[in-house]
Amino acid sequence: MFVIKSAPLRRAVRAFVPFALIPALVALGALVLRQKNYALISLLIALLSFMLFAAGFEKKKTGSRRLVLVAVMVALSVAGRFIPVFKPVTALTILTGVYLGGEAGFLTGSLTAVLSNFYFGQGPWTSFQMMALGLIGLFAGFLSGPLKRSRIILVLYGALAGVAYSFIMDIWTVVWYGNGFDTALYLTSLVSAVPYTVSYVISNTVFLFIFAKPFGEKFTRVKLKYGV
Repeated sequence: MFVIKSAPLRRAVRAFVPFALIPALVALGALVLRQKNYALISLLIALLSFMLFAAGFEKKKTGSRRLVLVAVMVALSVAGRFIPVFKPVTALTILTGVYLGGEAGFLTGSLTAVLSNFYFGQGPWTSFQMMALGLIGLFAGFLSGPLKRSRIILVLYGALAGVAYSFIMDIWTVVWYGNGFDTALYLTSLVSAVPYTVSYVISNTVFLFIFAKPFGEKFTRVKLKYGV
């Protein structure tokens, strides 16, 4: 695993990759390439997610240990997508961000989307799923302090994450139906997606309420033991 040793470069990667470069790639795939080369867009986003992850640590040894934990969380999240209706994917992504850092949360969400879609179906929507889940994990890392201290705040964040995921995916719905973004169609999509949004919110809150304490204890123990 490579390490980004320059502190200014790490800060630049943390700011530019998730908030500029990846959204630009998603927009390129949706508005310009549309149904073409979506696999290439997903691959590039995955590579950028690894770059962002590498910017989250200074030592190769620390990053390698953290990557093992991320791999475990990705495996659990991918398996979680096979659970009918209520899925723990977003909750696991949030917990990764809270306890392993926002960069690890972004990588977990991004890889979960692209890897699980090898079974559920790859397409232009994959890049939107990668970005949506990745950003949810990233912001969980940014807010790790209050999210660790209060389960109520953590559950509330999970609920808001479910709404945010639906809002981002409905952008894809609008772009897919038309040749660009249409506000009226977007609002209609949001209304029609209410049952799905509610299911996201409920599943996130339930799984975070159940998993927060045991996962938090395990992560804390591993971090202390292995210096992650």
